[in-house]
Amino acid sequence: MTEGKRQRQVAGVLQEALNDIFRRLGLSMMDGGMVSISSVKVTPDLLEARIYLSLFQVNNPAQAMKTIETRAWEIKKELSLRVKHQLRRIPVLHLYRDDTLDYVFKMEEIFKSIAADNSAKETTSES
Repeated sequence: MTEGKRQRQVAGVLQEALNDIFRRLGLSMMDGGMVSISSVKVTPDLLEARIYLSLFQVNNPAQAMKTIETRAWEIKKELSLRVKHQLRRIPVLHLYRDDTLDYVFKMEEIFKSIAADNSAKETTSES
């Protein structure tokens, strides 16, 4: 199902506010790495928001997610103060880890190893 215009608008407002909240609360830099909000998806009834967090070079991603989840009430409180005039109800926040970056880095490593194997085979066949 396609996302409606209002869903995209609310998701954009939430993402912008959450990025600023994460910076203010000191959650954007954590455990030797960076935490950012890669995307926000809102349900059609605007009552739930799925927040996808990208963890870049964080030493312990599970611990970072746990820390963020324990501070979820604080995040929601800040969010409600920021968007209370734009939304009737503050959506329930669900935090998920976005592992797209990990997948990209893994694929790059695979491609590099394939390229290295191919160049090694070419040098041995030329000798």
